[in-house]
Amino acid sequence: MTALARSTTAIDCEGIGRIATDCLKLEVATYPKPGLVSPVDSGAHDDMDAAMMDRSADALEPFFARLAEAGAAGAGMDRLRVIGIEAESAMMAATGGVNTHRGAIFGMGLLCAAAGFRAVYRMRGTLGAIVAQRWGAEIVHGPVALHSHGSMVARRHASGGARMEAAAGFPTLYQIALPALAKGRRLTADGEAGRVHVLMALIAAVEDTNLLYRGGLAGLAFARAQATDFLAAGSIGADDWRARAVAIHGAFTARRLSPGGCADLLAMALFAAVHDA
Repeated sequence: MTALARSTTAIDCEGIGRIATDCLKLEVATYPKPGLVSPVDSGAHDDMDAAMMDRSADALEPFFARLAEAGAAGAGMDRLRVIGIEAESAMMAATGGVNTHRGAIFGMGLLCAAAGFRAVYRMRGTLGAIVAQRWGAEIVHGPVALHSHGSMVARRHASGGARMEAAAGFPTLYQIALPALAKGRRLTADGEAGRVHVLMALIAAVEDTNLLYRGGLAGLAFARAQATDFLAAGSIGADDWRARAVAIHGAFTARRLSPGGCADLLAMALFAAVHDA
């Protein structure tokens, strides 16, 4: 049985970290994804491939476990932030300086901390609700990485980005990604196809700061329209869904568009589906 298939009923911080890494790797393994890295190709990315993404995910596993431990210990956001910075350094060492998973360190890391916290304090509610209640105010008022892509986009386009999403308890995760995951499982037993459906549902709805950074408002509008059309045509329930998804992937790649924030949310949805089941 894989780590992803197990439910963490006891305080198993190493297990939490392992599941988080498994979810990141499942996102990487999924194809076709618009503009994103997979084992088939590197999409819109010239500086990374699937092997690098997997190395990055492996390097992050012990830090996800440490974040779960910190959550279990009742740590505040300052402590979580220190571990996150150390995780970024490990990611950069594993990738030769390429930012493969910075957004996932933040979002998935908070879910890991919430999983650790809930295991000890038996707090009711979803992991997202725990993040909002336990660390939401600190997330809003904490320091901002001024030169990150997300911060630059937030200033340019007045986008809330990952910080506001986390502080609110990840509403996109619970209102869009997890329902889409459940629908994908109803449409097909093919797990990879189901993950494609989740990603398309997210692209259609999310103001992804990665898309805004790479393509501006026009790029975001193009991406949303492509995903919306895919869903309207039956998504993965249509006979030609894979050919349509491959064509969309090609269109994103040609325009250098990569919905990295949606990819992070897909991995987080896989994690939350295990812990919030």
